[in-house]
Amino acid sequence: MKAAMREKPAKYVLISPCRNEADYMRQTLDTVVAQSLRPTKWVIVDDGSTDETPEILKEYANKHEWIEIVTRADRGHRAVGPGVVDAFYSGYAAIIPDDYDFVCKLDLDLRLPPRYFEILVDRMAANPRLGTCSGKAYLEENGELISERHGDENSLGMTKFYRVSCFKDIGGFVREVGWDGIDGHKCRMKGWTAISWDEPELRFVHLRTMGASHKGIYTGRYRQGYGQYYMGTGLLFLTASVVSRLNQKPYVLGQLTILWGWIYSFLQGKPRYQDPEFRAFLRAYQRRALLVGKKRAAEECAQTPMTGKASLS
Repeated sequence: MKAAMREKPAKYVLISPCRNEADYMRQTLDTVVAQSLRPTKWVIVDDGSTDETPEILKEYANKHEWIEIVTRADRGHRAVGPGVVDAFYSGYAAIIPDDYDFVCKLDLDLRLPPRYFEILVDRMAANPRLGTCSGKAYLEENGELISERHGDENSLGMTKFYRVSCFKDIGGFVREVGWDGIDGHKCRMKGWTAISWDEPELRFVHLRTMGASHKGIYTGRYRQGYGQYYMGTGLLFLTASVVSRLNQKPYVLGQLTILWGWIYSFLQGKPRYQDPEFRAFLRAYQRRALLVGKKRAAEECAQTPMTGKASLS
């Protein structure tokens, strides 16, 4: 379905948490402004930036009336995981969700292709059970695009495009590390489809490596491991995932650090996501994925809801 064939124009709102993104944000701002299907509204949440971010945001907001800036107080440091979600909700509070068909959490370190949102809106319109979707992230290295190798079974955390009704149905984002994995599994639990596509018109450039913490790449990888532990991922499933990505930079040690993040969190007895039904569903999905692959397991979820007992692997 092309944009011109829609009965009424689709309304989508972008919400972008950001802090000290002056090095990257103009590329995101320019590629959103140039979209073939422009957002109805774009709420950008400045989470206490101390660089030129506020001045750049003011410049673009003055040029485009559909860009709104929400400013939060400086907490004194960059907050990842729950801090990002808190900033997102500061933007979410500035809108009336039911005024829009779709809502997207969008990072400001991306360079988007020109028809990115038009294509996502069209695919949402064609499939009423499609709850969240995205394209795929690539890094630029020596003039070449290198895939960040994300799975197809969820939208990517840096550009989560949601049907508003689905976002409300799953209860939104959890304010904890692992939020961008929990949401996709919750979609499947409730009969929605979560997906990302690797196609030329949906490939975007990620200007900063995913999982690279402001404190260093290994801190970021450790945090990923804790996020998997918190979500309820089993050790066997995570180990299989880590082994399959040992050839991903930083080689070997980067992936082993993810595994150590899970193991250390388990040994410390850190808390886990307190939703037994969700964790049982997750374990059942992961057991099936180990047998038949994630793609087929996700397809089966869409046909027959899964159940299982939450237990440590």
